[in-house]
Amino acid sequence: MKPNEIQRQQAPGGETEIVLHLDPALFWFQGHFAVQPLLPGVAQLEWVMHYATTLLAPGFRFHSIQNVKFQAPLLPDTTVTLTLKWLEAKQMLTFSFQRHEGDARHTASSGKIRLCQ
Repeated sequence: MKPNEIQRQQAPGGETEIVLHLDPALFWFQGHFAVQPLLPGVAQLEWVMHYATTLLAPGFRFHSIQNVKFQAPLLPDTTVTLTLKWLEAKQMLTFSFQRHEGDARHTASSGKIRLCQ
């Protein structure tokens, strides 16, 4: 159920960028929607939590969503960058998904999630 990971770059200080390809065959696109499939918000949050708790905050788990904005749809056969920033002192995770359009990137969704141990 995870996308194809193209590249991962982890910077010091709790920030990671993961470039993903949204394969049209992904489970998440099936039935969501027939005319124009798009990646559901719940899938985006699942991927955020997977990468955050695997790479940045092992031992932490979901506590609450502070805010989330879904600004543009993520469509099949799209390349996106997931950026995660972990602020351990505040137990706060920020994220954004950015669609690639040539050399440009456009924010598709973003938010803040509180984690706890």
